[in-house]
Amino acid sequence: MQHVLDNPVWNALISGDAALGTGTGEARYYDRQVSPFAGIKTYTDKSFETLYQIMPEGVAAFMTPVPVAIPSYWEPVITVAGYQFVFDTTLEPAPVTSSLTALTDEHVPQMLELTQLTKPGPFDLRTIRFGQYYGVFDGDKLVAMTGQRMHVFNYSEISAVCTHPDYLGRGYARQLLLHQIQLITAEGKIPFLHVRGDNKRAIEIYKSLGFSIRSEAYFSFVKK
Repeated sequence: MQHVLDNPVWNALISGDAALGTGTGEARYYDRQVSPFAGIKTYTDKSFETLYQIMPEGVAAFMTPVPVAIPSYWEPVITVAGYQFVFDTTLEPAPVTSSLTALTDEHVPQMLELTQLTKPGPFDLRTIRFGQYYGVFDGDKLVAMTGQRMHVFNYSEISAVCTHPDYLGRGYARQLLLHQIQLITAEGKIPFLHVRGDNKRAIEIYKSLGFSIRSEAYFSFVKK
């Protein structure tokens, strides 16, 4: 039987994130200002065609544990290889010692500025709707943040982990990650996340916090 995290976008859109997307019983996609990710129930030509027919024009992103051949009527943009990590829930999360601020709609302009600078992954005007975004401020300036993205049955994804380049090395990402782990495990759910394969610094941080690689992950961005 396929694990729910083998097809995380589809399974999020039929469970915890159902209210953030739309589609059919074969293909679904997020509100375009929330996320470019789209999911199909099975990776068949029929499902790809269904999604193509119902999606508005623009970029779509697929996430799979193995490379997938995408029909040629989609225009390829880029494919990024990485890993899917899952937290070992037998571990007790370390305490959070930093002061973190809950982020709201008023912070979205700064969140967009920070993600455009650091490129943690797709982030748009309504991405905050995924919920549980927290940040670190230097005065009025947002210098680090993270939040959640896909909610797949009893799994919750930590996402948008980013720190302004001028504030690296201060442990902000670690504190934000520990906080997210605590939030998710307190709900009786399991934290997971995705990372680019070449982001060695992030990979080491995740491993040190109790995450381990569950599978490879491929992010395919295409255009309709």
